[in-house]
Amino acid sequence: MTSRDELRLLPWSSPDGKPCFLSTDDNSSRLSRLADALETAHLDQAAEVLDHAIELLSLPEPDTVDLRAASAELTGALGQVLRVAESRGQRLQ
Repeated sequence: MTSRDELRLLPWSSPDGKPCFLSTDDNSSRLSRLADALETAHLDQAAEVLDHAIELLSLPEPDTVDLRAASAELTGALGQVLRVAESRGQRLQ
């Protein structure tokens, strides 16, 4: 286990949708760095999705198809950001 006897929640799931965890004492290991990079990518993507949704909602009459697509993108991005927040929060404790 890690030095704090905790597993790191990784920012991806197994093929069957279950959470993946990492047990290592090395925060700079190859898998740790990959997880860090993917977390950063998820956060950057969420910011882009949010910017797009804000632009769409500022239109006088946004198209319902576009609104539905933006809602789906926001839902996915929010799920990814919550997973990153959970993982980082666990590592701060």
